[in-house]
This record gives sequence, C-alpha cells and structure tokens, in this order.
Amino acid sequence: MTRILDIVISLIGLILLLPLFILVALAIRIDSRGFVFFVQKRVGRGGKQFPLFKFRTMKTGSEKKGLITIGTSDSRITRIGSFLRKYKLDELPQLWNVLIGQMSLVGPRPEVLKYVELYNAEQKKVLTVRPGITDFASIRFADENRMMDPGEDPEKHYIHVVMPRKIDMSLIYVNNPGLKNYFYIIVKTLIRVFIRK
Repeated sequence: MTRILDIVISLIGLILLLPLFILVALAIRIDSRGFVFFVQKRVGRGGKQFPLFKFRTMKTGSEKKGLITIGTSDSRITRIGSFLRKYKLDELPQLWNVLIGQMSLVGPRPEVLKYVELYNAEQKKVLTVRPGITDFASIRFADENRMMDPGEDPEKHYIHVVMPRKIDMSLIYVNNPGLKNYFYIIVKTLIRVFIRK
C-alpha cells in the first residue's frame, strides 16, 4: 500500500512542483558555477547502491574536502544553498528516486557506502527496507549540521555519536511500519520544516 502512495504522491509532487524546480535551478545557476543537481551514490535496500539526486547546495568539488557539513557557516555552502538547506528544498529531486522505486517517502535516510560498511548486524536492519526522504531520525536531526562541533574531529563525532543515534531512531519505523506511522512522519516532517520547532 505504501508503494502505491509513494508513486501517486511523488508523481503529483513532481508535476505540481515543476515551476519551483525551474526557479530553484535558475537560482543555483545564477548563484554559482556548476551543475544544478548533486548526484551521489547511496546505499539502498539490500545493500545496493543507487544515484541519489539533490539540488546542489555547495560549490562544485566540495565533496572532495569531506562528506560532513559543519555548522551553518561552512564556506563550501553557496548563498542559495543555505536557503535550500534551511527549508529542505534541496531534497525535492528525490521525489524522482521515489517514483522509480529506489526510495520511499518514508524510510531510513540512505547513507554512503563508507559509513554503511561500519554498521553492525543490528544497524544493518535499515537496509531491509527502501530508504526514505524522511523518518523519525530526519525529524530529530533536521539541523544535524548544527550539531557538528568544528572544534573536534567532525567525522569521528558523526561515526561514534550522531550516526548510531540516527540509526536507532530509523529502526523505530523499520520495526513499526504501516500507514499510521507513514502519514505521521510525513505530517511531522512538514511541521518541522515550516514551523521549525
């Protein structure tokens, strides 16, 4: 049932949001050089990698300087990128990932292979379902980059503190799927993004 909802909602979303997509794309091109979209391989259901789409929010080539974004003043983030991240607009292209079945609207956020290889047996349960655009962890860690202390090793902090907590929260939905939690998470996400409390 959730797959049918994913298809219907993502298709309607892509159609209705097309004008916004065009405006965002133009803003990105005007603001900085480079491709409008940022494409990165992530690990999905069954451990298979797939290309995840986002609107580019950082300067071209920034990924080579590290995968972790620190605070709100990371010099790699563009001016329009900061706005897109604040309202999660950079995540909208993932509706395409949802439409073609690589992701779901609700599910554990897909991670890059580098960090997935560090999962223990329990944590690997998040790979038994389609990854999602949002889940309980996404709501709790909506401002994840603010939690990263530039004074310490950000990657070490992410691996040993942030990532385990995110996975624990993601497992809540993995272990309790269904329409009730599906719609609850979508509504809570919208409230979190637009009301920001």
